[in-house]
Amino acid sequence: MRIRKIKACVPCEAAVPRGWRGWFAQILVQIETDDGFMGYGMGGGGEAAVHVINTILNDTLLGQDATQVEHLWEQMYRNTLPFGRKGIAIMAISGVDLALWDLRGRRENLSVAEVLGGPVGEPIRYYATSGIDDEPLYTHPGVNAYKLGGLNKYDAKHDVDLIVNKLKAARDLVGADVDLMVDVGMGWNDSRAVLKLCNRLEPLNIGWLEEPLPADHFDEYAWLRERSPIPIAGGEHEFTAIGFAELMRRGCHDIYQPDICWCGGMTEMVKIYRMAKDQGVRVCPHRGSETWGLHAIAALDDCPFAESGRPWMKWVGGVEFPNGSVRTMAAPGFNVDFQDRF
Repeated sequence: MRIRKIKACVPCEAAVPRGWRGWFAQILVQIETDDGFMGYGMGGGGEAAVHVINTILNDTLLGQDATQVEHLWEQMYRNTLPFGRKGIAIMAISGVDLALWDLRGRRENLSVAEVLGGPVGEPIRYYATSGIDDEPLYTHPGVNAYKLGGLNKYDAKHDVDLIVNKLKAARDLVGADVDLMVDVGMGWNDSRAVLKLCNRLEPLNIGWLEEPLPADHFDEYAWLRERSPIPIAGGEHEFTAIGFAELMRRGCHDIYQPDICWCGGMTEMVKIYRMAKDQGVRVCPHRGSETWGLHAIAALDDCPFAESGRPWMKWVGGVEFPNGSVRTMAAPGFNVDFQDRF
């Protein structure tokens, strides 16, 4: 099963938002082997990541044994070290790695979840993410968990009453039995102001406060997590198991949220789950109800909980959404086919 051809592209989608999520868009990767198998993965980094794949990663992988997935990951990582370690290079590797895992499943005629030793087709609870000022907020039938983003537009020190009142209104609307989480998107800088806000929010039973500080403020995160009455979540913008090991060593978060299409793919996601189990902390992948992350959740998570995917990427498919839940399907690999995209 030798790698015969690698292709990468940025799929053109009219609904992709402006800003970095459009400029450094999700990429598709296709790997073809000499025995006729085709595998697909998704990464990030836009045209820059496509260039990394067409040059360094192409030279690294052509002719290699596609079954040696973890070994190939190490080769890709080493060959991109001078300009990689984090960011776009790892986003490119993520897409290639996921395509290799898709090939692994197709070769064994198993879903990726089954390759990892997990079940297939079991309903997994998911939460719907939307902006705190979006209307309407709660329109997902059967869903009993929500995460509100967009808090970064408000100041943790000067807009405290406004933030508390908005979240109180949200709690009153959904009721006491619905999980409610909050995402700040790295928008605040003052950990002491954040702690004061958390104390004000404690009666609202917020499930977690996500990325209240910039991703590399390790000391401030550890300080906040130790004192906050609300669990602290983060890691969406961290890369590789090495990066997550440092976060866990410092005690930065209660919940770790790797994005499988950015953090290094399935190979790194497996390592992150293992480390989290050893450290007694939780993993809840970013965009977990998309097919790539859902197979990891189905196989590796003792308390599976998946985030809704990006609304402009419903074309990816590969999963089902029965009555407020999401599930993998009994099909080889990630159950996707993007031949018409290349």
